[in-house]
Amino acid sequence: MSTSSTDPEPEYVTRRFLISGKVQGVYFRHSTRIEAERLGIAGIARNLPDGSVEVVAHGATAAVDALKHWLWVGPPMARVAAVRELEAPAVARAATIASAKFSVE
Repeated sequence: MSTSSTDPEPEYVTRRFLISGKVQGVYFRHSTRIEAERLGIAGIARNLPDGSVEVVAHGATAAVDALKHWLWVGPPMARVAAVRELEAPAVARAATIASAKFSVE
């Protein structure tokens, strides 16, 4: 008797991160897009007026966790001081899920 096992479907999450430090003008958003696409994550990265970068990411829990760890490092010229994880507003979750890609603003 043969039993077939299937892998469970991954759980998906949407998370919002605020990254501070030397994160603007160092290719941070573009590098984040490359890493997110490698991990299969949809979302957006944008500069904020206070010098920080906001990232909203939607994907498998393990992939979003991996992106969070990567955000602490960033590209070579970045100097990350903090990565804060915040609740993603419902409208951000819906827009991120609907886009099915990662973009930079």
